[in-house]
Formats: sequence, C-alpha cells, structure tokens
Amino acid sequence: MDKLKCIAVFVEVARSRSFSSTANRLGIARSNVTKHIAWLERSMGVQLLARTTKSVALTESGRTLLENAPDLLANIEHIDFLVRRSSSEAKGILRVGAPPSFGSVHLAPATASFSQQHPDVDFYLSCDYGEADLIAEGLDLSIRIAPLLKDSSHVAYRLAKAPQVLVAAGSYLQRHGSPATPDELKQHNCLVHGLKSPTSCWDFTGPEGRHSVRVGGSIRSNYGEALRHAALVGHGIAMHPTYMVATDLAQGRLVHIMRDYVPTELEISAIVPGSRHLPARVRVFLEFLIAWFR
Repeated sequence: MDKLKCIAVFVEVARSRSFSSTANRLGIARSNVTKHIAWLERSMGVQLLARTTKSVALTESGRTLLENAPDLLANIEHIDFLVRRSSSEAKGILRVGAPPSFGSVHLAPATASFSQQHPDVDFYLSCDYGEADLIAEGLDLSIRIAPLLKDSSHVAYRLAKAPQVLVAAGSYLQRHGSPATPDELKQHNCLVHGLKSPTSCWDFTGPEGRHSVRVGGSIRSNYGEALRHAALVGHGIAMHPTYMVATDLAQGRLVHIMRDYVPTELEISAIVPGSRHLPARVRVFLEFLIAWFR
C-alpha cells in the first residue's frame, strides 16, 4: 500500500474521529478506510487509534503522528509541485556533452543564442568523445558524430550531416608525395580516429563508385584535435569533418588532397536518455538544435 496515502487517510480519521465521515469525505468505502489504518499500524508496529463501536480516540503514538503528518504531507505536495514545474518550464541546468571541436565551433554559439531566448536555463558543457554513459555522467543530452550510431537504448535525433575531407600539411606532401587514389594511402602514414574509423577503414565515393581502404599509421586517437595537430606539423594524412579544418585550409596550413574521392559523410545526432517525460529544458533545447542546424 501507498504509505503516504495511508497517512493522509489517518489524518482525516484523526481529525473527524469518524471512519464513516472520512469515507464520505474521501469518496471511498468505509472498509477501505479501515484497511488503510490497519496497514499503517502494522507497518509502524504501533496502535494509532483506540476504537470502539461508538468512538475513535488517538493513542499517544497517534497524537505524535497527527502532530507531524500535516507538515509531511504539505512538504510532499510542495516537492511534487516543484518537480512538475521543473518538467513544464524551461529552467535549470542543462548538461550537454559534445566533442571538443564541435562544441567550440558550433555548440557554443547555439547555446549562446538559446540562452537569449531562455535566460532561466544555464549550461554545463562537457567534453564527450562519443563513449560517455549519459546516465552515469549525468548528461541530459549528448552530441554524437559518427558514420553510424551504435545500437543503444538512448533515443537519437538527427541534426545534420558533416562532410569530411582528406588533409595533409604541405611539408608532409613535399617529403612523401600526394596520393591520387585510395589504394595509394596504404603507402602513407595515415592518422586514424579510433571512434569514427574503429576498423581503420576509410570509405570514399569516387569516379568508379564506392571504395574502401584499410589504412594505418603511427598515431591513432579518439581525439580529433590530436590528429589535426599531428597533421599540421607534417606527421601524416588525416580525415576530418570540414568544419574542423576549414580555417586551416583557408589559411594554407593544410592541403585538401584526393579531391576526386569524397569521404563518407558523418551523421551529427543528439542523443537523449529517453523520449518520454523529457524535462522542458531538454525538450525545448532539442527542438531548438534541430531548427538551428537545419
């Protein structure tokens, strides 16, 4: 039985000193009132009411419960109100995970714009390399960027596609030459992202259709920025989302190579623990992100 409900029934009986009037006031059978009181007494291991066929009196334990129960029930109602309000209003702290580069370049401006519309929402942005457990990390939402999302109990919402490019520093190309086809990548030092290419295969669409090649090199990482910096110092060839290296390409620090072969696009998705009963701050921000990236 629901203990709080039993306490609420007890309070009504204690105040009216009548099982029958309590049953009428609550709209339940008198036998149900009796069952609630009996269950409460058994669960507490004390007698709360001294009953005869003509009267109902409080025991010492009953008086103690009656003195404290109204405040307890009022606090429960207040907590219930606060929880329901937090679920219906966009307010509170929103904990969002995102890959570092994407978080800096794209998510930070989006959160700034969202905050102007919803000033009661504060953000905590966490570096999330695509493996974070949302529940364990306490994240409300996580941005995932990958060719395909792994099977998960979480719910994914597609935000956008992220084109990729193959890049290298001019110094590397001067020493080792520039590959012209995917097969030639086997002769080069390729910097592999362990999460986006877990099997070390890079996929392309070229003049002859789709092509997949297994590559390797001296550096493998789950952190794209580490691979980008390795490419910048001339250490090898890297595959990155265009947004991550656009400035490097524009300023000549990196060179776009193998232009006839287009790498497979990545999916940018927002992951939430579940689609039912999302707090308003999460639901509203998710709707905002879908529109922002569209």
